[in-house]
Amino acid sequence: MTGIVSRSFDSADETRPFEGGKGRMDLLNTDSGAVGRAVFEPGWKWSEHVKPIAGTDSCQAHHVGYVVSGRIKVVMDDGDSVELAPGEFYEVQPGHDAWVVGDEACVALDWVGFGDYAKGSGG
Repeated sequence: MTGIVSRSFDSADETRPFEGGKGRMDLLNTDSGAVGRAVFEPGWKWSEHVKPIAGTDSCQAHHVGYVVSGRIKVVMDDGDSVELAPGEFYEVQPGHDAWVVGDEACVALDWVGFGDYAKGSGG
């Protein structure tokens, strides 16, 4: 094994499209775990474009990541909310909805919650 690994999300191990053509999640499987890049298109909303795949009332994934571009609002089941912008780190516990704010796609990297995201296991 080498000491350096370099990979591109453009050649992901797996790509999972969201319902309605509203984006995708590109997944790289690494020795340290899955790392995902999500592209949430304008108009994307978890409860409309991932909920049918996940089969849960709200997103049950734990996310730890970074917003590369665009904006996304996250609302917890208890009503707590935050709007995330480019350059921001985030940690979001299970039990939330989320949607793109504005007319620019939101691109986010996640190194905890995307392994099973949009796969039918609650994410």
